[in-house]
Amino acid sequence: MVIVRTIKQMQEAKKGLFGSIGFVPTMGALHQGHLSLIQQARKENDHLVVSIFVNPTQFLEGEDLNAYPRKDEADIKICELTGVDILFMPTVDAMYEADELCIGAPAIRGYVLEGEKRPGHFDGMLQVVMKLLNLSGANRAYFGKKDAQQLALITQMVKNYFMDVTIVPCEIVRDEQGLALSSRNVYLKDDEKERALSLSRALKHATKMVMAGERDVASIKAQMLEVLSEADKVEYVAIVDRAFKALETVEIGNTIILVAAWVGKPRLIDNLWV
Repeated sequence: MVIVRTIKQMQEAKKGLFGSIGFVPTMGALHQGHLSLIQQARKENDHLVVSIFVNPTQFLEGEDLNAYPRKDEADIKICELTGVDILFMPTVDAMYEADELCIGAPAIRGYVLEGEKRPGHFDGMLQVVMKLLNLSGANRAYFGKKDAQQLALITQMVKNYFMDVTIVPCEIVRDEQGLALSSRNVYLKDDEKERALSLSRALKHATKMVMAGERDVASIKAQMLEVLSEADKVEYVAIVDRAFKALETVEIGNTIILVAAWVGKPRLIDNLWV
């Protein structure tokens, strides 16, 4: 495995790769969810590139940029053991100039749900993902479904800018109790972990309702909110189609049920694709 930290090093290292390139962008503090992306990319491509970069442009003022978990030594070891060919670990100065072109999230899908709660987040996320996709030379790039709105916007960006890369959606990975894995889960205290399970329990309850024939969005959301009463603060429960338009009736095969809530220090998100 080659570790590169500058743009020039990344461009030179990429020249030595012949065949298909799979790419997994991360912000580090790698967990089993990241590993599932890395392992899938390893199986489906001749070469594997992983990036670790805590991107400042997608953090809002007052968010946890400085406190975001960083485990570089452990992450490097994980990448070595999983067969990564190139590990890209750039600095902020390498990735950004003082006065840059900007990419804006779409006016509708980029400013609902996560976009409404975290205005500007998606602009920064799309900016860095475009940079990383271009630098990696990826044929396929792998993103988890847990960040469903992010996945949708990246897919739209690739389509709108005619980028020659396939975005591969990957299933949510959960712990034994059902909590969706996230680097921010390390913030949870023992008693908060149990309450954090209210997110996955609410989604499971919605699943049972849909399987029983319930299609009314208002009824499903009302019962989900009852289950989510264990959270400290519920930011939203949303039921939308794949284009992130609000639904009144669940459409099987075209619906995503999403939740965002605070439990202790971390803000958690989870979702269910119906």
